[in-house]
Amino acid sequence: MSDLEVPLRPKRKKNLVDYLVQFRWIIVIFFVLPLSFLYYFSIYLGDVRSDCKSFKKRQKEHDDNVKKVVKRLKERNASKDGLVCTARKPWVAVGMRNVDYKRARHFEVDLSPFRNVLDIDKERMVARVEPLVNMGQISRVTVPMNLSLAVVAELDDLTVGGLINGYGIEGSSHIYGLFSDTVVSYEIILADGQVVRATKDNEYSDLFYAIPWSQGTLGLLVSAEIKLIPIKEYMKLTYKPVVGNLQEIAQAYIDSFAPRDGDQDNPDKVPDFVETMVYNPTEAVCMTGRYASKEEAKQKGNVINSVGWWFKPWFYQHAQTALKRGEFVEYIPTREYYHRHTRCLYWEGKLILPFGDQWWFRYLLGWLMPPKVSLLKATQGEAIRNYYHDMHVIQDLLVPLYKVGDALEWVHREMEVYPIWLCPHRLYRLPLKTMVYPEPGFELHRRQGDTPYAQMYTDVGVYYAPGPVLRGEVYDGAEAVRQLENWLIENHGFQPQYAVSELTEKNFWRMFDGSLYEHCRKKYRAIGTFMSVYYKSKKGKKTEKEVQDAEQETAELETPEVDEPAD
Repeated sequence: MSDLEVPLRPKRKKNLVDYLVQFRWIIVIFFVLPLSFLYYFSIYLGDVRSDCKSFKKRQKEHDDNVKKVVKRLKERNASKDGLVCTARKPWVAVGMRNVDYKRARHFEVDLSPFRNVLDIDKERMVARVEPLVNMGQISRVTVPMNLSLAVVAELDDLTVGGLINGYGIEGSSHIYGLFSDTVVSYEIILADGQVVRATKDNEYSDLFYAIPWSQGTLGLLVSAEIKLIPIKEYMKLTYKPVVGNLQEIAQAYIDSFAPRDGDQDNPDKVPDFVETMVYNPTEAVCMTGRYASKEEAKQKGNVINSVGWWFKPWFYQHAQTALKRGEFVEYIPTREYYHRHTRCLYWEGKLILPFGDQWWFRYLLGWLMPPKVSLLKATQGEAIRNYYHDMHVIQDLLVPLYKVGDALEWVHREMEVYPIWLCPHRLYRLPLKTMVYPEPGFELHRRQGDTPYAQMYTDVGVYYAPGPVLRGEVYDGAEAVRQLENWLIENHGFQPQYAVSELTEKNFWRMFDGSLYEHCRKKYRAIGTFMSVYYKSKKGKKTEKEVQDAEQETAELETPEVDEPAD
């Protein structure tokens, strides 16, 4: 068997859950989509009401809400109450892993009022926002000003708090890094109720660098200042088809944004936006975008494509047409481009609604799309949830750019999932060693895409049912994820914590560096108040005793050494 051949597997007998999943579209059409539309509309009305308030009034409400949270924290009896958790229901989270840690006894703190854009500072070029502000809300405010967050995650529903405490990426991350890399300051409520502002150069700089990837286990985020950039009205998008093996596809993807002469900071050589979609082992489409003015877009002969209309073809299918029509260029309104994958949830919409991409559905009911992920989760029982864990993949592999071809071959061989999303991001060399960090000595190799201050990484997005599942073959999803995680550890890769994980505690801390995180856990008295990040991310139910024992064990360990600042 060659390296790229997939193993032969026996056929799997279908059971009741298979049919429940197959016909879930009935529940989706008659219940989830209407409820999603009403939910999105109510949120939109709330956003409109918030926009009608002055920044001064929003700030006053914010200060009052912060005082309520502080008061609530101080009401907690550490010896009787459980660990602190937000009051958000487990099914509301966008991530696919079960939020089972909330099944143990816990002390709830309500952060639901924190959903306002507090200020747009055009002089400092920062947006001050609360943690429940989502990407659709912030882009609706900033884009008409010809401003944008430097990194705008594609799905409307993703919130600032989730993208900071967890993981966020976009097609501009090859320039600006991950979402958390664009944050200027955090407003955090610590375990003892103290409210602090953490920046990279004040007395809370260690906390500033420890917050990303911490999953809210160091303190409660109540606002953040995030970098803004100037933008134009349109995105000039070039679609370029690639045909070849997976290593050749990987190289074409690298060449689309990383100059071979190493001039990675030259805007004339590096596009504003990058993504590639791999449709099968031999075909892909590389897309590169540059901001364009309204005057340029409307010049004679240019094609404008408003991809945001509900009746338009799903974006990934539209891009796939480049494989037949060849390279082409079009202009997309900037905000519509930002959220191009929202309506079809990348390509997950095809599994949720098998006919959702058909012209008749798009014209009749496309305006109801997308279904809200949290409502999808709320309408599935434990059997269906476990089925998705075993028979479905939603994983992001963060790997060094030069290993993208190897990652694609591994995914093909072990999971056989297509399409695959490729999106590059910088992983910065920071003054302190954070949970995710570049390969030691990367700057000495001068590889394509790297700079002296950052190593270029890539998100390999694997979202869909594996080939063996689609063919009705036996497939062990849990074992595949374990092998994936081992591969990432061996190749200095990382797995975002929103995904279902099979990592043991030992392997979790082999993948991530815990020195700064544990230092801040002790320094800012988070131990005994907030659950540790491993137990919050761990798959399966967490008993109160298991969590408390882990907290006690952590408290008894000596504070680890924190790396000295890099040169």
